[in-house]
Amino acid sequence: MRTTVLIFLGISLFLNNSKLFSQNTNLYGPENFVNISDGEGGFNGTLEGGDRFSRDHDVAGDINNDGVLDLVVGARSDDDGETDAGAVYILFMNPDGTVSTHQKISMLEGNFNETLTEGNFFGYGVAGIGDYNNDSIPDIAVSAPTQSNTALYIIHLNRDGTVKSFVKNSNIIAQGLSAIGDLNEDGRIDLVACNPGSDDGGTDRGAISILFLNEQSEIETSDIVTISSINGGFGSGLENGDSFGGREVAMLGDIDNDGNKELAVGAFQSEGGKGAIWILSLSSDNYNVISKQKITEGIGGFTDILDDEMNPNGTSGAQFGHAMASPRDLNSDGVPDLITGANQQDEGHAYILYLNSDKTVKTFTKINNTEGGFNLSLESEERFSRSISFIGDLRGDGSLAVNIGGGAGGTGTLYILFLKPCEFPQEPGFNFWNEGTTLFSNWNHNTQTVTGPLSFEQCTVKAYETDAIYVTFKESDGRCICKANDAFLDNSDELSSAFTNSCSSDNTLSIPTLSKNDLIAYPIPTGSYLRIDGLTSALEFKEIEVVDITGKSFPIKNYTMINETVEIDTQQLSKGIYFLNIYKNENTFDSIKFIKQ
Repeated sequence: MRTTVLIFLGISLFLNNSKLFSQNTNLYGPENFVNISDGEGGFNGTLEGGDRFSRDHDVAGDINNDGVLDLVVGARSDDDGETDAGAVYILFMNPDGTVSTHQKISMLEGNFNETLTEGNFFGYGVAGIGDYNNDSIPDIAVSAPTQSNTALYIIHLNRDGTVKSFVKNSNIIAQGLSAIGDLNEDGRIDLVACNPGSDDGGTDRGAISILFLNEQSEIETSDIVTISSINGGFGSGLENGDSFGGREVAMLGDIDNDGNKELAVGAFQSEGGKGAIWILSLSSDNYNVISKQKITEGIGGFTDILDDEMNPNGTSGAQFGHAMASPRDLNSDGVPDLITGANQQDEGHAYILYLNSDKTVKTFTKINNTEGGFNLSLESEERFSRSISFIGDLRGDGSLAVNIGGGAGGTGTLYILFLKPCEFPQEPGFNFWNEGTTLFSNWNHNTQTVTGPLSFEQCTVKAYETDAIYVTFKESDGRCICKANDAFLDNSDELSSAFTNSCSSDNTLSIPTLSKNDLIAYPIPTGSYLRIDGLTSALEFKEIEVVDITGKSFPIKNYTMINETVEIDTQQLSKGIYFLNIYKNENTFDSIKFIKQ
């Protein structure tokens, strides 16, 4: 019997050669979405035209202690008590993303007991801040940014979402509000107040303020860190009208592993309204900027074309970077990624920016009416992506949920998008999926040219959009070919790589072999036993081994040969994708792929 090293000579070479096995094969892909609006998604609150529901939102934690994360959603132009006084909603969620019940907090509801003024816009910024008053119930922060009553409220909640108590921090302008974790490690979540209208250093250049609060939920005013054109070490780069700060920021963590954390901040009116994002490295000592990277059209690795035309609301440009959130590492390359948007580009585009450790963009994908695989039906000028927040694993099944605000007409809509973990296992060696039904291709075989080269992440989105099970990708020229399950695996003289989309709805794989012999494996997926037809006798093979997608060996001790069928016991295997290697001699084997349920 050969040793494991010899047994897997044919496959381990591929697993250990970075040139052949260079792609990350674990990504998150689109699954479904829930629309929460007036009468939709389980929400039975009464919204009126112009309420601006979902202009800001955040995950608030499990307020009612039912095991499901809950949301806080602002409606900054709600008219309870006064015109545009504002309100917030606590949404008690079901795991599927629909609303179970809700509690409104305003001048008239939720036991708030605060006098708001006309045009106060309470709820312009909201954030989940954890348990500030140590009663085991998550609390929220809410901003009211207008001059008649400029304040940041720390609201301590009851289990039913009503207000237990609140602390008013006056003279804090926050047209956007973001929780950034415990930056100073004092046990309390810290906040960033966004003020894109700040005249610090020039007209409407914008600013952000990092806020630290004490045990009494009061802002430590002496510890406020303001970052602007003239403060906080930012230095040059901002111009009049840039609106630095945006509506939300995103804490990325220490993405370059230098001991200092990175914070993503939008400047959505820069570049003539096209918009930009600045990724700031903050000093671990005083949280001032020690380095920065700008990302916009043609800068920082971002290559999409952004609009600069006049918008119906009198602004100009796509407004890239208006809102953002970090969804963690979506492509398994060890670097956190960023979700942002250009809410004035067409009906609104959301972007997933896959980042490099040097803070530039590795690649990006888009979510809109025609791209991203969610099959959205957005209205014209909906401004989809004008607010973004990250929930996490709402369902408790390993998927991720992201909130994206939109809605035409000013009433407001909150979209909850679910991203599910997907594997794209790579076939060992250089291969491609031949013949069969082509569902997408940017490769012209006749001219040997690529139209619109794609990254691997962009190619997998095409697989999601077309529900393709087989993907051929070549990194050097960006070719991407998506096929249905009637294709077969063939050797590639052009050094392409073949992948399988584990999230395809078509899991009835027609299993090919590397040598294209007429071997048939069934049932696929298998539960307890796998049968292989096409071996004329036991003398045709010397050994059978199973390998998972990481190259780990699982010796098969129990198999039987009945006529021309080999039956293999797979009960010992965990759920996943495997390769069954049937060795004819020391150097020749057939490889059959199968799924274990």
